[in-house]
Amino acid sequence: MNIRPATQSDIPQILTFIRELALYEREPDAVLATEADLLRDGFPENENAPKRFHCLIAELDEKPAGFALYFHTYSTWAGHHGIYLEDLFVSPAFRGQGIGKALLTHLAAIAVAEGCPRFEWSVLDWNQPAIDFYHQMGALMKSEWRGMRVSGPALQSLART
Repeated sequence: MNIRPATQSDIPQILTFIRELALYEREPDAVLATEADLLRDGFPENENAPKRFHCLIAELDEKPAGFALYFHTYSTWAGHHGIYLEDLFVSPAFRGQGIGKALLTHLAAIAVAEGCPRFEWSVLDWNQPAIDFYHQMGALMKSEWRGMRVSGPALQSLART
């Protein structure tokens, strides 16, 4: 198994993983991202442009097996940045071989090396296999916090008020 930072040439595979994840999460039509979006936000041409996300690719026998897409956050209480895992996905054919755990371990090592006091992500409440897996890794469910989101027309409306 090999885990490495994604490169521009991985963009089609990253988008394939994203689509497979959306299918698994019962939202196959929700993916709006394009290869151009991933290129712009993960591999900006202008060196002064912000890199909006980082991505790791897991390979098994030199075949893409999964990915982890993450970005940095900031905690005002901790006074430090952290890592937020947006997506973790292992293709069905490669599951049960330790790839998910290896990706989480690699991200935890990045967090520790960068001095991040926390590494966070979300999980769908119906995804019990993932919840159990994350508990085995030492993750705790944040039951006192509820995620909030404003998007689409509601975001446009809020911006005008």
